[in-house]
Amino acid sequence: MPDPRSYLFVPGQRPDRFAKAAASGAQAIILDLEDAVGPEQKGEARSHVASWLADGGAGLVRVNGQGTPWFDDDLAMLAAAPSTGVMVPKADPQALAEVAARLPGRPLLALIETAAGLASLREAARVPGVARLAFGNIDFSADLGLDGPDEALDPARFEIVLASRLADLPPPVDGVRVELEDAAGLSAEVVRKRGLGFGAKLCIHPAQVGPVNAGFAPSEAEIAWARRIEAAMAEAAGSAVRVDGKMVDKPVLDKARRILANAPG
Repeated sequence: MPDPRSYLFVPGQRPDRFAKAAASGAQAIILDLEDAVGPEQKGEARSHVASWLADGGAGLVRVNGQGTPWFDDDLAMLAAAPSTGVMVPKADPQALAEVAARLPGRPLLALIETAAGLASLREAARVPGVARLAFGNIDFSADLGLDGPDEALDPARFEIVLASRLADLPPPVDGVRVELEDAAGLSAEVVRKRGLGFGAKLCIHPAQVGPVNAGFAPSEAEIAWARRIEAAMAEAAGSAVRVDGKMVDKPVLDKARRILANAPG
């Protein structure tokens, strides 16, 4: 199954929005127990999420961070939902390892949003259970005291892409765009992030889902190219071969296969 291109957050204290989020076209939803939920609503949100999962609803759950008063209760709730993936906020190797130990077999989405998380990124990416890395751009900027343009975060993005590749993980997930009514700007941003090596994006509003899904999907031209590469390499029995006037070898074939794996249908 292709890796999700869009992840839509939905606040855990708003069960009226769970089904709407699931029907939004987002390829994954994230039931949020952390940033979107005030301290006085944590228990209520956890109960709503538990009910949704018990009734057959799907989604990842963003738990509260290790060291917070709600962390243990979040993990205890998820113990009763054995197929549910977990987004680990402020991820570092220690936090990821604890979640993996207490919820064995769960896919973990590691949210990198602190200087410490970035510094230990390559170790974190190799913690058993980590399925993908994501960039928490807003909290990361706050942690480092940054107030520049989005491009100022590109060095951190490069490290996340590199760590994903070294750990043989899927292309990582870019952070949120806070502007909600700028489809053209979002589409342009997705093109740029895809060029940096990202394969998906976090969304905070259903209106963002369509441009994100479209922007990260392989184009018809890319799919046609990938099929030519695969056919030529099959005919050449794995040897280097010339396609469209360029030499092609195994790394190019691997790229073509990644494109076809994420092609619609």
